[in-house]
Amino acid sequence: MHHGYYLLIPPSYRAKGIVPAALFLDGLMRHLGRPYYVGLLNAAALHGASHQQPQETFVVTTFPVMRPTAKRGLRIQYLSKETLPPDALLESRKVETGYLRISSPALTAADLVQYQHRIGGLDRAATVLAELGEILPPDAFTPPLLQAVPAAVWQRLGYLLEVVLDQPAPAEALFTACAQAGMLFHRVALAPADSTVGHPVASRWRIVPNISVEPDDL
Repeated sequence: MHHGYYLLIPPSYRAKGIVPAALFLDGLMRHLGRPYYVGLLNAAALHGASHQQPQETFVVTTFPVMRPTAKRGLRIQYLSKETLPPDALLESRKVETGYLRISSPALTAADLVQYQHRIGGLDRAATVLAELGEILPPDAFTPPLLQAVPAAVWQRLGYLLEVVLDQPAPAEALFTACAQAGMLFHRVALAPADSTVGHPVASRWRIVPNISVEPDDL
């Protein structure tokens, strides 16, 4: 997988020939000297919000970009950020070989929106957010977290929670936190890659709803 990195495979996985990424990711990233956290659909699933078991593992790290891993049923996708959020925004989960760093529910929600193109689009992001939004506490959107994510992402997330998913509590908590942080909302397209022609700004989130978002089973 990576030169110089070795893993002792637990007996229960030898016969299968496939080792879950959760068992070696922390050790691998430490070996490479790369900060990381497991995010997106995988973090959402660990928080109890996932309609389907993710078919690949999403790992967020810093630059330079890491190539994806694809071997015998194991698929790891790496996403790169200039800097990772503070450790306070991450959580540690116990696994058989130690611990795994994952994004908090609020950071997971933001990443689902920011990297929606990596998971199949806003429809899928909204489907997962429908469950994830229910476990977001009122104090989830802290100043360090707000600073770690672009304002446009918070606008899109707030719009999805309030208008698409009808979850006023987390939406209000996010809006209040953004206002207290002095965050300015500018006109932002819901789908960055789609045209905004003929679509006026909607809601207090200053979002241009240039696509129709249709979550599953709602």
